[in-house]
Amino acid sequence: MTFSKSYIAFLIHFHGDRDYFECHEVLEEHWKMNGMERDSIWVGLIQVAVSLYHYRRGNIKGSLKLINKALHLLSYKKDEVLALSIDYDHFISILNNSRVKIANHIPYSPINIPLNNQQLFAKCKKQCENRGYEWGNHYDKAPDYLVHKHILRNNPKPISKRQYVLV
Repeated sequence: MTFSKSYIAFLIHFHGDRDYFECHEVLEEHWKMNGMERDSIWVGLIQVAVSLYHYRRGNIKGSLKLINKALHLLSYKKDEVLALSIDYDHFISILNNSRVKIANHIPYSPINIPLNNQQLFAKCKKQCENRGYEWGNHYDKAPDYLVHKHILRNNPKPISKRQYVLV
């Protein structure tokens, strides 16, 4: 089974550096190039990433809104989720548990997407290691420039050239 470079990049950011903003960026570009259906599986995965982005920043209202949207969209995308080698039932359970934590203002902790394709898992894990990331860590030591990355979005410099200084 072959997976798009965008999906692999999403998984690496999601499980490696926990750059949820970049997860959104790579999948949004993929989504735009592949039909832009509003109920696309890509939209559901983007919503999950953005929900976690907001959750980590303490934006409970935004996080809860997006995880609810993601759960609704993914509720009728089981075959598409399975086609991405994601254990659908386990993933939905993880998202429901996260929704409860968010609603109860329990401090953020990262989640992992349960993959059931060993080749995909090994490829992503290896690419994470090559970049110096630990795949699927259960702690999140994200630097401020990742936690507050949206603040930098309107900066005219490319992300790779930006100074990550928060005011």
